[in-house]
Amino acid sequence: MLLKLKRKTQDFFREIKKTNKMNYYEHIKEELLNNEINKKVKNYSINKSDLNAYYNVGKMLSEAGKHYGEGIIKEYSKKLTNDLNIKYDVSSLNKMRKFYNLIEKVATVSQQLSYSHYVELLPYDDINKVKYYIRIIEEHNLSIRQLRIRIKSHEYERLPDETKNKLVNNKKKSSIIDFVKNPITIKNNDKYNIVSEKMLQKIILDDIPSFLEELGNGFTFVKNEYKIKVGNRYNYIDLLLFNIEYNCYVVVELKITELKKEHIGQVQIYMNYIDENVRRINQDKTIGIIICKQDNKYVIRYCSDKRIIAREYELI
Repeated sequence: MLLKLKRKTQDFFREIKKTNKMNYYEHIKEELLNNEINKKVKNYSINKSDLNAYYNVGKMLSEAGKHYGEGIIKEYSKKLTNDLNIKYDVSSLNKMRKFYNLIEKVATVSQQLSYSHYVELLPYDDINKVKYYIRIIEEHNLSIRQLRIRIKSHEYERLPDETKNKLVNNKKKSSIIDFVKNPITIKNNDKYNIVSEKMLQKIILDDIPSFLEELGNGFTFVKNEYKIKVGNRYNYIDLLLFNIEYNCYVVVELKITELKKEHIGQVQIYMNYIDENVRRINQDKTIGIIICKQDNKYVIRYCSDKRIIAREYELI
């Protein structure tokens, strides 16, 4: 799509350069007018029309600014508003120019995103951050409101560095643990004081959908206090989940203290139990997530089982 947009824009400029004076304004007005017409008579393709028009206008505004200075946008804003009887203020024209610059950097236009989605991403200079949010909008069909919530929660910043590297290089296949945030934010709507793992579990269960979203894609809730028998003793897994996308069970243990080495042994026992007694032959091996008050990177570093990860929690 980007190649088609570039060719269309290049055609504009070939025509413009035939004259001594580059009449950017008339072509910008024509592009915006055609887009307004398309919105009225072709509702099925409004988004595509917006993306095409605003990319082309942004390109021409960028070129016009280079030739005539930044003041040209203010001049065009007044003329467009008068000529088309539609308010095209300086801010909206500047967004179109930034949209063009953004698309040049990401090298593609996704028609699964609306122009309004792209506007939400314009303030950010980190192109890898922008690409991440474009990806999750496509994968989860996020509304503008949902996108704003994810950005506000600093979702991208809370991804592990290894995950970010995978996204940048786009070579390694992602795993179930790649998108588990750190820290995991847990909604404490009733402002409970955390005095035990039981209380932390209650807060999570009060809004389990939000908690599952913090873990990443495809997580579903199976049971809390899942009862298992190890030898002659009964034990209880804090949270047992299943990931549909990766086809495996997930054992979640909650700790209100710093991560300790004995926590690793505990979750390994629970994972092995699920693998031997619950997991079906066509399912992948169980994953373990320890959610703790404070991480201990040395404990995890020397843990031989790479299916176990630790994440800190933060109440909001």
